[in-house]
Amino acid sequence: MALLYRLSFSSSSSPLSSACNSIKQFNPINPKSFICSLHFNDTSSSSSSSSSPFTEKHSFERYQRDQWVYSSLHHNRPEPTSPSVSLDADSTRRNDIALQLPELKKLLQVLREKREEDRVGAEKCGPGNVYLVGTGPGDPDLLTLKAMKVIQKADLLLYDRLVSNDVLDLVAPNARLLYVGKTAGYHSRTQEEIHELLLSFAEVGATVVRLKGGDPLVFGRGGEEMDFLQQKGIQVKVIPGITAASGIAAELGIPLTHRGVANSVRFLTGHSRKGGTDPLFVAENAADPDSTLVVYMGLSTLPSLALKLMHHGLPPHTPAAAIERGTTPQQRIVFSELKDLADKIGVEELVSPTLIIIGKVVSLSPFWPISSKEAPCLAEAK
Repeated sequence: MALLYRLSFSSSSSPLSSACNSIKQFNPINPKSFICSLHFNDTSSSSSSSSSPFTEKHSFERYQRDQWVYSSLHHNRPEPTSPSVSLDADSTRRNDIALQLPELKKLLQVLREKREEDRVGAEKCGPGNVYLVGTGPGDPDLLTLKAMKVIQKADLLLYDRLVSNDVLDLVAPNARLLYVGKTAGYHSRTQEEIHELLLSFAEVGATVVRLKGGDPLVFGRGGEEMDFLQQKGIQVKVIPGITAASGIAAELGIPLTHRGVANSVRFLTGHSRKGGTDPLFVAENAADPDSTLVVYMGLSTLPSLALKLMHHGLPPHTPAAAIERGTTPQQRIVFSELKDLADKIGVEELVSPTLIIIGKVVSLSPFWPISSKEAPCLAEAK
């Protein structure tokens, strides 16, 4: 229970900033156009925070969902203020944690007392279980039955930014939700703090569910959480989810492998650990024209990644797609040749999360706007 009793932040509150990035409207597919943005429903000109299918860092939906943890405050939850208010990200994070501490301690005490009552006259109770649950790329219909069962019996659910709002609506009404999401420049909790939260509640016998977008063991840091908890004697069960590569490719009709076109698929992280514009590592053999590349978290590093792939021999005219908020009603797609993809994404102003698929199989999508006559490299893919 180190986290809850070691932190000693000030309980004084400060205003929180809100994100108000507007979403633009784009035209549907034009078969003669090299770039297209698909809308599966109409969106209004509201802020990206309110129109996002996911939990944005200071959104109203987040504080409404987590209001129990702010109930010690007079107004139940902190109110986001004008976007013009600029605060240091770490100060905002630490202040938010300080506001949550009283209710987190109360919940720990309630669960501890319940555990004591349950074991009266019985053998000593062991620690609770922690479930690492993958929720898929966003569409709640892609949630597994096993995940649904676990979600509905949880005492506490720690959820990431990319767990969709529709999935969170399936949580049992008596369960407690706590946002621990991360975005570029703002981590509501550090990874170490997430570890300590999971441990603290498992130690008092709670059923704790760690909700992650996609699959928890594919670029989800689930392995780190599992390793930490197992070293502390906590049983961890992993419930796989449909990773974004599989779910989004299926949505677009893109086979990640296809006989005679792509004999392998490779998942890459476009994330730069130091926040720069270069991806962490691109091996020379990643530039294989007979393989499909799927890049997670690659928006900022795509220009560098594309240049490296082409430098190592991947043809510049290789078909590629970038998919923003895949499988959700807010999904948008850009199709392009690899050499033009970064520029096309910039024109369309795609935002995170955006998945990038590179390879000849992209041309097999029924939405691919280039005919085989216009793109010779696609002939063998047909």
